[in-house]
Amino acid sequence: MADWQPLYEAVLSGDAKTARTLTEQAIAAGADPLEIVNQYMVPAMDEVGRRFECNEYFVPELLLSARAMKGSLELLRPLLTARGAQPVGRVVIGTVKGDLHDIGKNLVAAMLEGGGFEVIDLGVNVTPEQFVAKVKEHNANVVAMSALLTTTMPAMKSTIEAIKQAGLREQVKVLIGGAPITQRYAEEIGADGYSENAPGAVSLAKRALAK
Repeated sequence: MADWQPLYEAVLSGDAKTARTLTEQAIAAGADPLEIVNQYMVPAMDEVGRRFECNEYFVPELLLSARAMKGSLELLRPLLTARGAQPVGRVVIGTVKGDLHDIGKNLVAAMLEGGGFEVIDLGVNVTPEQFVAKVKEHNANVVAMSALLTTTMPAMKSTIEAIKQAGLREQVKVLIGGAPITQRYAEEIGADGYSENAPGAVSLAKRALAK
């Protein structure tokens, strides 16, 4: 396989145009799409997460890298699907009912994609019933919920109850996050995990599925 290290650098630096051009070149050269993802794109996003944790990167840098990665993945996904490549996990994500904030949720969704997950993004103001329906439809094994308002936090508990009533609780790991959310609250409502930032959500989801 040719060395596509410049693709790693493009994703790391958030250069979406270059990342897309290099991905097109790699595809034209017959590069293995799975190797492109696993050897260059996922490691780049891992490094983005590490830099964020070390305060070398901040939210704008995360968003730029996530956008670059997403553009490349759009080109590669049909090839991966055709090969029957399986994602690390399948995540249904959304901001809970009553809450219209989506910046944090969008960032987590992008980071999860960069980490090798298939992401079904339901947007904002998502009802418990919508979460349940999409878990069934896509056979998801992770539900990720976001809330930025203290007044919408109870919707997370309602969603977990709806998942239980649908008989899906054993199938999915429930992860939550957002400014007012804490580890203690996650434990109180019976969630499987909590992350205070987007890079942490990726490692949290991988750990949850490994249990």
